Amino acid sequence: MSKLSSSAQRVQDALDKLGLVLKVVELPDSTRTAADAAKAIGCTVAQIAKSLIFRVHNSDCPVLVIASGVNRVNESTIATQLGEKIGKADADYVRRRTGFVIGGVPPVGHVETLETFLDEDLLQYDEIWAAAGTPHAVFRLSPNELLRATAGKVISIQ
Repeated sequence: MSKLSSSAQRVQDALDKLGLVLKVVELPDSTRTAADAAKAIGCTVAQIAKSLIFRVHNSDCPVLVIASGVNRVNESTIATQLGEKIGKADADYVRRRTGFVIGGVPPVGHVETLETFLDEDLLQYDEIWAAAGTPHAVFRLSPNELLRATAGKVISIQ
């Protein structure tokens, strides 16, 4: 078995610490976008749980939205949930606040605790796939395992 990159290993360690029996795998093909990931894995784009980081305007806190790969996040829906406006986070902010690069942000293992929202559309699948720290690393899990791992609030993100 090949050794995981340091970022992917951090995600594996976070999953292990949560008591989840899930396995991070690194693939030769890019999983940077939901479409890339679905192609590399052999699943539908909708089964990709993409982790998107937003920046809360007033508090400057990061917010994690885990969305089905086919869905776009309606920022005003998230802002209403938070009671504050949000905006997209740039690459430096994402790396600093999560410890991971855009295209590899996982749902767990961040350098700080993130308020998290889960796209209700992910709940319809038996298995979903999430990024695992790099644009080439993923792991398979169930929606219930994602809920357990993140303690996220399930909402309609559209």
